[in-house]
Parts: sequence; C-alpha cells; structure tokens
Amino acid sequence: MPKPDLSQFYPLNIAILTVSDSRSSANDSKNDSSGDLLCGLLQSADHQLVDRALLPNNKYQLRATLSQWIASDTIQVVLINGGTGFHHTNCTVEALMPLLDTQVPGFGELFRQLSFNQLGSAALQSGAVAGLANGTLIFAMPGSGGACTLAMQQLILPQLDSKTGPCNFVAHVKNSPSQSCGA
Repeated sequence: MPKPDLSQFYPLNIAILTVSDSRSSANDSKNDSSGDLLCGLLQSADHQLVDRALLPNNKYQLRATLSQWIASDTIQVVLINGGTGFHHTNCTVEALMPLLDTQVPGFGELFRQLSFNQLGSAALQSGAVAGLANGTLIFAMPGSGGACTLAMQQLILPQLDSKTGPCNFVAHVKNSPSQSCGA
C-alpha cells in the first residue's frame, strides 16, 4: 500500500455543532463564542466550514442533525462543543455514542490529561469523546472557549493535517485524497 504524501495538505469539509440550552432557547447564534472560535481555528488552518448548527440538549435533535451530517457525502469532520459535562441536562455523549462505528478513545483520554494540567481533578467530569461514523470523524468537547482551544490546538488540528506523521486522521475520512498511513 502506498504511503501518504506527507508534504501535501488536504483541506477538509467540517461542520460545527454547538449544544447549549441557553443559546438555543434564545435563538442566540450571535452569542456563540465557542462556535465562532472553532470556525476561526479551522479556517485559519485552511479547512472549509460547510455547515453549522446550534441546538439544545435534546438527544433526538442532536442525533437527527448528526445523522444527516454523517450521511452527507461532503461533510468529513464534525466538531461538537457543549453538552459533554457531568450535568443532568447534558446529553451530547449519550446522543453521539450509538451513532459511532468506531471510537477514538485516545482523544478523551488525552483531553482529560491536558485538562487536568489546567483544572486539576475537575477534568474527571469531562465527557470529551471522538469516533468515526460512515467515514465522518466526530469530536465532542466541552463548550468553554478554553476547552475548545485546548482540544483544537493540542489534539484535533494536528490530526486533521495530512502533513502530520507518522499518522493522522485525514486518510480515514470519506472522500479523502490522502492514502492510508502505514504506521
């Protein structure tokens, strides 16, 4: 099997989902600072924003939107912020998990480790998860700006860069021009 061309960058098509009861009930997408932050970070990394949604903590609404994005031929990555914490109304993790074909356990593990360095034991309450569904890579992270920045800069963006070796996730998303990595 040919090795990927690690000198070539492949921009990915990304959708962003913000999960927030307060913002969605007020239909306040203008005040979605974490969603805006994610948009800015992915665009500064030369990826394409192809869809964006703001939904309440309702696992059926979340699953409906995620299912459409997973079934889409164009959306390769979904970034979810919010609804992952240890609170009785949060349901992002419960909505997402049945949709995944494969989990990426290292994302949650590493995110909590990095968060522990900043927050101490409060990092235990993060439900950050990632996985693949129908060739769509999905990351769910807390909704705070600090958590989104940490996840994007330390974990997600490097793995969405086809130049990252020895492996990255670009080869695993649908319609990827990159070849599978030979790790």
